[in-house]
Amino acid sequence: MKQFNPEGHTNHQFDVELNDVKHKVMTMGGLVESMVSDGLEALLTMNTELGTKVCEDDKTVNKLELEIDRECTRILARRQPAASDLRMVLAIIKTISDLERIGDEAEKLGRISLQMAEETDMPHYYKDLRHLGDHVKTMLREALDAFTRMDVEAAFSTAAKDEAIDTEYANLSRLLISHMMEHPALLSHALNMSWCARSLERIADHACNICEYVIYLVEGRDIRHADLDEMRKQILPAKHG
Repeated sequence: MKQFNPEGHTNHQFDVELNDVKHKVMTMGGLVESMVSDGLEALLTMNTELGTKVCEDDKTVNKLELEIDRECTRILARRQPAASDLRMVLAIIKTISDLERIGDEAEKLGRISLQMAEETDMPHYYKDLRHLGDHVKTMLREALDAFTRMDVEAAFSTAAKDEAIDTEYANLSRLLISHMMEHPALLSHALNMSWCARSLERIADHACNICEYVIYLVEGRDIRHADLDEMRKQILPAKHG
């Protein structure tokens, strides 16, 4: 299991600043993970209290992004980090941007759950939406865990799940289109569900991005737009020999 081993510093305050920022990223990640879970539950159970909570939590996520970004900027200006320390700060800046966007998508789930609170119809495709949501939640949790442990192998394994989620999203989209055609009176409802499914798919994309940042941080390799399997063979040859 390839993990990140940060460089030691003679400047103790630098270590304190880095650890403080990393702790705040984990706090932000935990809140975003809860928002996704709560947003999906609010949507599927028409829980207005939970939906409202998700919308309010998004404000906290936005504040955390600004706070962490400011701290990273100060570290870059004062410490002028190099090598792995520089990659750490850059990876954190990128990660909090994706976390903020995940929060936005979760907030959409909460907001739509409030719009649909009075509806009593539970179409058959709800189970498909829950299934997709469960897979997305798992992927996000594993991406955050890979970031916490700076675990490259876990990052590759988690990123690989994005393809299956894309397929599941495409299948659900086709199901919703068919439902719209067969039940025009429920067009608005099906459209809302389509937007929610799209939000879940985007959350998975952002989780995949976080995995890519872990690989960049530990290995110094930018794997964006590269073939994932090929890069995994190059970076983790012992597992594919």
